[in-house]
Order: sequence, then C-alpha cells, then structure tokens
Amino acid sequence: MTRPLFRLTDPLGTAPDQAPFRQAVSTGVPWNNLPITRDYTLGQLLDQTVARCGPLDALVYVDRDFRLTWYEFGIEVDRLACGLMALGIGKGEKIALWSTNVPHWIILMFAAAKIGAVLLPLNMNYKRAEIDFALQQSDTENLFLINGYRDTDYVQTIYELIPELREQPRGELRTERYPFLKRVMFLGPEKHRGMYSLNEVLALAVQTPHREYLTRQGEICCHDVVNMQYTSGTTGFPKGVQLSHFNIANDGFWIGACQNFSVRDRVCIPVPLFHCFGCVLGVMSCVNHGATMVVVEKYDAVNVMMSIEKERCTAVYGVPTMYIAILDHPLFNKFDFSSLRTGIMSGSTCPIKRMRQCVEFLNMREITNPYGLTESGPVMTQTRYFETSLERKCNSIGQALPGIEVAILNPETGELCEINEPGEICCRGFNTMKGYYKMPQQTAQVIDADGWLHSGDIGLMDGEGYYYITGRLKDMIIRGGENISPKEVEDFIGQMPGVQDVQIVGVPSKKYGEQIGAFVIPMPGAEIAEGDVEDFCRNKISWFKIPKFVHFVKEFPMTASQKIQKYKLRELAAELWPDA
Repeated sequence: MTRPLFRLTDPLGTAPDQAPFRQAVSTGVPWNNLPITRDYTLGQLLDQTVARCGPLDALVYVDRDFRLTWYEFGIEVDRLACGLMALGIGKGEKIALWSTNVPHWIILMFAAAKIGAVLLPLNMNYKRAEIDFALQQSDTENLFLINGYRDTDYVQTIYELIPELREQPRGELRTERYPFLKRVMFLGPEKHRGMYSLNEVLALAVQTPHREYLTRQGEICCHDVVNMQYTSGTTGFPKGVQLSHFNIANDGFWIGACQNFSVRDRVCIPVPLFHCFGCVLGVMSCVNHGATMVVVEKYDAVNVMMSIEKERCTAVYGVPTMYIAILDHPLFNKFDFSSLRTGIMSGSTCPIKRMRQCVEFLNMREITNPYGLTESGPVMTQTRYFETSLERKCNSIGQALPGIEVAILNPETGELCEINEPGEICCRGFNTMKGYYKMPQQTAQVIDADGWLHSGDIGLMDGEGYYYITGRLKDMIIRGGENISPKEVEDFIGQMPGVQDVQIVGVPSKKYGEQIGAFVIPMPGAEIAEGDVEDFCRNKISWFKIPKFVHFVKEFPMTASQKIQKYKLRELAAELWPDA
C-alpha cells in the first residue's frame, strides 16, 4: 500500500482523505484543495495558524516557564510590529538581530515580516570584525541585540564600533562608519544609552493606528525579501542570501510535511535561530502545521532532555554532535523519551551506529535527513518520515521536495547525468533565493541562465529518486553544521606577523564531521608556535573558525601551473591528525 506523505489534521485531530505521496511528487497534483505552493506572506500564514490553532501552545521555554498560545503569540507579534512602525521603520528596511534563541527572537521575526521589513539574523558567535562587516555590507538601518554570548559582550562591542551611540538622541543615529544605520534597540527590558529597550518599543505600539497597520500589511507581496542570511563562501567574504516570504513559507511547509507534522506535534528546537536550521526548518515548519515550538536558548544536553520529557515532545532537531552529546550523557537514562517519533538530523553525515541509537533509545523511528543550502531556501531534498531503511536515513539525503526540481548536472558540459552517475547537485523551483545582496556577479555564478541553482556539491541519484552526496566542488569546511570558508580564515591568519602563507583544510572528524587544520609557511627567521596561531585568532574571529590543528611547512604541494594542490594537503591532514 502506498503511504501518504503526511496527514492534515484540524485542532481536534480529524484527518481528511489524502492523495498518495507519489502522485503529488511526480505530477504536482494538489490534494484536499491544497496546491504545491501557496502565495502567502509570513503574516498571512501566521494569521491563518492563529485562527485555526488559537488556544493551543505556540511557543514554550521550559527553563524559564515561558508559554504562549497561538492567540497570545499573534497578539505579541502585532504589538511589536506596531511598535516598530511607530519608531518609523519602513517597508524594505533591514532589521539586524544579534541574539541567542531568546523568546522575542521569533516574535521579532514575524513582527518584521508583518510590516514588510527584512530580518537580518546575525551569527551569535560573531566577533567584532564579523559584525562590522555584516553591518556595513548589508546597509542595515536597524539593530536589535542582547547583552552577549560566551566571552563576547555585544553591547560593549557596539559601543566600540559606534561611539556616537552614547552621545546622540535615540532614533536619530548618524555614524560615518554605518551611514544607513538609524536605530539600535536592546532585545530586553534593560536600558542602555542610545538604545531603545524592548519594553519601550512595545509601549510605542499604541501610536500606530490599526488602519495604518492593516494598510502596511496590504502593501506586502509574498515575493518580497523577508529574510537575509549571511553565509560563508569560497571567496572568503560572507554573502547576504535574500529569501522571500514565498521561499521560506513553502519550504517550511514541505519540511514539516516530510516529518508528518500536525497540531499534535511538539518540536524541540535547540539549534540556532540565526541559521536556516532554526528559523526555517524549525519555526516555519511549526507555523505551517500548527505544531508547538519548544525552544532552547543555548544548546545544553540536559536542558534539551528536560524539555523533551516535560513537554512530551514528538520531535527534536540537531546536528549529529548534539545527538551524540545526549546519547552519551551520564544522565541520559534519567529522562523519558517515549514521546519522540521524528525530527531532523542535519549538518554532517551521521554514523549508522548513532542513527540506530537515535531510533532505539530516543524512539525516533521516523527521523528525517534533509539537504540543501541557505540559497535553496534552504531544503531541496529530504528523507520521509516513513523511510524504514537505516542505511538510507544515514547515507541518503532523500528525495526532492514537491515543487522543486533536483538534477545531477555534469560540471563540465552542464548536461543531465545518467542514473548513478556523479555530477553537481542543482535545483530550481519555489525555493531558489532572490540573489545575494549587492553581489550580482556572485549571484550569476551560482544561478545559471536556465535557473539552476548550483550547490557546489557532487552527488548522484539512484533509480528510485534518492540522492547521495559523494564529494564537493567548492572548497568548504563543514564543522558540526557550521559552514566555514577556508579563504576567510586564510585571509585573517595571513595578517599575523611572521606568517608568509597559510592554507586551511578540513580534517575528517568522527565527532564534528570536520575540524579545521592550518598549514603555515613562516617567514624566514620567524619563530611561531602552534599556540601563537590560536592566540592570534582568539576573540577576533568566531571560535569555530579557529584552527584546531596547526602544522608548519616549508612549501605547499603545487601543480605544474603553480596552483596549490589542496587535495594533497587534505590527505596529509588526515594522516597527521587521524583522531580528530
């Protein structure tokens, strides 16, 4: 019997008839009057979910006893949106957000969307140089931030970058360094000089007439940019990926559908919201299907296990290292995971032993594995909840999502590859980004004239439509789910006194997928130790970009045309550090 892709349920749990999954995938035929894509803005989508699921839980934080129903969540979103309008934030303005997964992160995400603003989530691990680049390149007009994370004081960092902030009236910021920046706001009740507090922004909501708020919402198109995510690239410069309401609303729907989400599901989200993993795979899947978001502010294995048990979560998200930390935790047997059935494991390949443990000990029989990149909205393929093969759950990246074409193209000729023939994984469809911000040339390099978005990954498709990754065209390192540009790290370490040249490669790691290895050529006469490289990077670039391993060499392996043979450095790295 053919299994359906998912069930649709109303708040009472009544399941209507469904058309088979394969009919939808192969023909695009809608079922239950539901098309493959819907022309909703995020605000319209949220309003529908609030109307359908109002009294049910929308957002929960177990560690601080924070709980909002969908009705309450919708009210908070509208209140913050009106406060933002009262500040003068216009349609198309960018709102940068530098924060961990605090409760108002998601509320701000939808408040910005409802007034036609563009949310710019910033990596919570950013240091001064990275936040400086993002604020300048993005031309952002507004910035929300919290106190800080780990050893980085966000407030102090911003004061150092914008000394004028302490002196000028709030909302009237003028700074030569960031000519577009107008307002800085603190995402909490505390007051800081030159910044609006969250409470003050919320209090301003009464100044926005309801008619003006509705008029603003009516001006928004589903194809407008709503989210701009910075992603590492092989050029060394992060690029602002512009995603529309249409991109992430529809992608979120199908990501949730592949997990069989409904209003009965409660999804534990410990992954960062600044990443598409959190704000699209997590938040947008839940909002589409009325599932409860059980959010963890900063990853902690005990907090995750406590959240799953207390809220009876049916799904949990994470990269393999997160699942390994839970499975190997000394308190693992103290918690009840019997409510779990599905979720997402993404970011790097999972050892089949660990996947088996997730199925057996975490009860995640229906766990799924998606694949994509920020530029693809982000998911283009995903395994389905009813997949029973552990080998496919681990090794395959699933089948194409409905409404998305996925092709394996020959990198040299651009022609379609045969079944089981390796080539570059490409896609096109409703999920494709609108382009990189202010980078038309780089956009044209990844989206070709036929509309194919090129992933830079090598893979193949088997006879049943399952895709597999076999290698990479692009020179990217993926450490525990974080994409790292070797060029970016090379450019930074290249400024270190005593360094003549440096090459960064990925070192295979059982725990993280890859670690960072640095091959350094010192200047003649320079005395540099391995620890000096780490000291030079500390507190200047994100901690996960700092090389774990350093090896000094006299020269790099070169081709006849004097190009560095990075593959030989990767082979050497695997030999030097086999237990990475």
